[in-house]
Amino acid sequence: MESETGIESLRLRIDDLERKLYGDRGVRASKLAKCADALVKVQASLGNTANKRERVKILHKKIDDLLKYLDPQFIDKISVPDAMKVEFILAEEEFILSQASLLEQLSGLHPLLDSSHIKVVPEHAYKLQSLSQIHVQQQDQCKDLTEDVEVLFEDYNKMMFLLSKQFSQWDEMLRLLEASSK
Repeated sequence: MESETGIESLRLRIDDLERKLYGDRGVRASKLAKCADALVKVQASLGNTANKRERVKILHKKIDDLLKYLDPQFIDKISVPDAMKVEFILAEEEFILSQASLLEQLSGLHPLLDSSHIKVVPEHAYKLQSLSQIHVQQQDQCKDLTEDVEVLFEDYNKMMFLLSKQFSQWDEMLRLLEASSK
């Protein structure tokens, strides 16, 4: 009973607040937004925000745990029993043996790495570098010469065209002169 009177008094207070906000203009409940509806929406938004904030706090704590697990020193802190270490080694036995045989082959090839041919590689690299620079310069020169030759060919072709045209005109003039002299 007491809660009903509390709710009723709250409803009366909200109606009074709406009347003060909107005035006594023949307020229609369907057209104007009710304060109670707006308050409910605000309350729902605040609730969603609070829930999201809690989830962010939980995720933040999980990030700290993740960073702790990703730390390389974390593995050093974990104690692994000797039996487990033996199982790890036995599981990787084939891989370890193949790597050992490759290492033996590499150490067998060590004298080849100490040969005089390998030791002079830096000198050859320097010479190769200078040769490649000369090659680039020669390519640039070749490109320039090619462009010059193209220009000369164009000039030659223009000159031949003009000479051919001039000879045609002279030939026409001679033909007309011969025809008029007859």
